[in-house]
Amino acid sequence: MTTRIMIVYDSENGHTERLARSIAEGARQENTEVLLKHVKEADVKELGSVDAIIWGCPGHFGTISSGLKSWIDKLGYLWAQGKLVDKIGAVFCTTATVHGGLESTLLNLITPMLHQGMVIVGLPANVTENALYGSYYGVGITCPVETDPNGPPNFPTGDDLALGRSLGKRVAEMAGRYRNAAKE
Repeated sequence: MTTRIMIVYDSENGHTERLARSIAEGARQENTEVLLKHVKEADVKELGSVDAIIWGCPGHFGTISSGLKSWIDKLGYLWAQGKLVDKIGAVFCTTATVHGGLESTLLNLITPMLHQGMVIVGLPANVTENALYGSYYGVGITCPVETDPNGPPNFPTGDDLALGRSLGKRVAEMAGRYRNAAKE
């Protein structure tokens, strides 16, 4: 049976969506089935059938975007039934400024996973890109505010997307290991 991962993201201007797509790309390196869904298309009822869940959003003043927060707030019945206990979880976010609250947003994203009894996977220091400018809590990147409305958008860089692929690959590896260990 194939490992299944659901990636749920909120994205307002495409920055977070690009990061979500790189995470999906990394997960697919492990022959994993990936369900990549914008928060408006994601159904919380599908979470019971996946091995791992990765969610992310733009950080708003150091916390979760309202779109993803509203979706997370629908997880109550899953919590009551213990449907997400022991599933692998990971998080990601984008901000528009260097001190825009990346780590506090990541920690705010992790908290509901802990309430659900999920097993959190982050990025360790032996991931080269992470050791240089990442976070151990998940992937958090800065896409500076565009100062010229007519100029090109400041989308995630190649290094940012490499971090996303690393997170996706790591989650897929861990979910596969965890799933196989549970069978033994």
